[in-house]
Amino acid sequence: MAIKYKRVLLKLSGEALAGDKKSGLDFDTVLKICASIKDAWDLGAEIGIVVGGGNFWRGRSSGQMDRTRADHMGMLATVINSLALADALEQLGVDVRVQTAITMQAIAEPYVRGRALRHLEKRRVIIFGCGTGNPYFSTDTASSLRAAEIDADIIMKATKVDGVYDSDPMKNANAKKYDNLTFAEILTQELGVMDSTAASMCRDNRMPILVFSVDDPHNIVRAIQGEKIGTLVE
Repeated sequence: MAIKYKRVLLKLSGEALAGDKKSGLDFDTVLKICASIKDAWDLGAEIGIVVGGGNFWRGRSSGQMDRTRADHMGMLATVINSLALADALEQLGVDVRVQTAITMQAIAEPYVRGRALRHLEKRRVIIFGCGTGNPYFSTDTASSLRAAEIDADIIMKATKVDGVYDSDPMKNANAKKYDNLTFAEILTQELGVMDSTAASMCRDNRMPILVFSVDDPHNIVRAIQGEKIGTLVE
């Protein structure tokens, strides 16, 4: 089956890996998501992944803790999730590498752009941990940065919500879902697709974003094939 997007940056929320447990890891859920990633990989897609750490820790919700230290803890949470994804993908027969923006060579490669590109060319899925490696920058911003660096065709943001709404659909039953948006609309209406730094980077680099629900993991394959799901921002 044909794919529309050859090289993609898949952004996974940490919460998606928790399943119904709401926190931590639900490995059955992780395996289901990774099975869909493998299906997309089998179709010929080159896949980079950035995963959040919100199922373990959120730096911005750390109360009186020093923000830099709290963000570093969040980066470590993304590494836990990266290793879990790598393990599940390897169980499914996918060749995978983990690279981290903070050096921890005992468990992962340091992030090197040239090496990352080589992995993709060799048909390896690559998982980017630790966000950008800097405090005050979200994993959404890391997705924008890595997508630009690896020359991705699109960022696919797989979340718990099936697209972008004009208000929180969990709180407002009459919330309106958008099929298409521009980055100007995202920024001026503060729609919360991603933080303004990430959205500005995508706009400046002409990097489209597709936002869709990962509650049905097969949506990852549908998205790569170009089916009309979620909300496309470009």
